[in-house]
Amino acid sequence: MCRSCATTATPAGLPVDAEGPVHGLSRRGLLAGLGLGVLAVNLSAGASTATATATASATASAKNGAWANPALGRFPAGGHYGAPRGGASHAGQDVSNSTGTAVHAAAAGTVVRRSWGGGLPGRTGNALVIAHGSNQYTYYGHLSAYRVALNAKVTAGQRIADMGATGNVTGPHLHFETHTGSLGTTVNPVGFLAARGVDLAGGWSRIDPGASGATVVVMQHLMTQRGHALVADGQYGSVSAEAVKRFQRSKGLAADGQVGPATWPVLVYTLRQGGGGSHVRALQTALNKRGARLAVDGGFGSVTTSAVRAYQSANRLVADGEAGPVTWRALTG
Repeated sequence: MCRSCATTATPAGLPVDAEGPVHGLSRRGLLAGLGLGVLAVNLSAGASTATATATASATASAKNGAWANPALGRFPAGGHYGAPRGGASHAGQDVSNSTGTAVHAAAAGTVVRRSWGGGLPGRTGNALVIAHGSNQYTYYGHLSAYRVALNAKVTAGQRIADMGATGNVTGPHLHFETHTGSLGTTVNPVGFLAARGVDLAGGWSRIDPGASGATVVVMQHLMTQRGHALVADGQYGSVSAEAVKRFQRSKGLAADGQVGPATWPVLVYTLRQGGGGSHVRALQTALNKRGARLAVDGGFGSVTTSAVRAYQSANRLVADGEAGPVTWRALTG
C-alpha cells in the first residue's frame, strides 16, 4: 500500500508534465520540504462540508452507466481512504494487484496531469489526473507505465496506464482518488463510485433506467438474446425498463428495473469460441468499451477469443478465452 499519498492542499506553479522525480531529494525529504504535516489535512471543516454535499447529492439517478471500475484487485489493509499517514490522512483507496495490471479511466474526460506525483504534493510516483467536467477529477498513482498522453481525450473504461510500485510504497497497487469541487478536495472513492453504480472492490455494476452508453448496449443485446427484443441504441428508456422488469419478474427478482448484482448474473451467458448471437454482440460491445476494437457481428471467432484472452490477461483473470461470470463482472464493472 501507499506509505504516504496524503491529502494535501494543491500548490501553485507545479509542473504539469514533469516526466520524473525531483532529482537530488529523497521521497521523505520532498514531503518534509512541502510541510506535509501542516498542509496535509484537507479533511478540514470546508473539505468535510464539500464531502457531505457531494454525498447528499449522489442519488440513484447517478447510476447512469457513465462510470467504470478503474482496476481489479484487492483492498490492502490500511489502504483505505482516511487512513493515518503520519500527521495526515490517506487521500484515496488502494487496489492491489501485480505490476502491469490494466488501469482504466473511471469516466470520460481529459488527461490534465501526467507526471511524478500528478502535480499534487504528498502523493505517489508516476500519476495521471483526468478532468471529467463539473469540477470532478480522478487521480491514478504508482503507475508503472502510461498508455495515454497529456491532454488526451479518454472514454470510460479505456485503458490508460499499468499498475505499478513507483514512489513510496510497500508493493504494487493503484492509488485511486476522487476529487469534487476542485482538484485537491478529495472524497471517499468507494462511496463516490458506489453512488454512480460502480463497486471499486470489483463487484457487479448497477445501472438504472435513464442510463445511456455502452453498458446499456450490452444489457440490451443480452435482453434480446433472452427473448425480449430491444433496439440496441444505448438508451435505457421506458421500453427497455419495462422489458427488464418483465425479465426480473420471470426470474423471481425484485422488478425494480435496476440492472445490478441480482440481475447481471442471470442475464449473462458463459460464452466461448464458436458461439453466435446477440449475447456475443453484448460481449463484443463490452470488450470494445475496454479498447478491443472488434466488429460487433455476433460471431465468436478467433479474433474475439484473442480479445477475451488479452483482456483477461491484462486484468489478471484466468486467460482461457471463455467469457464466464467472472469475466462478465469485470467487463461490466
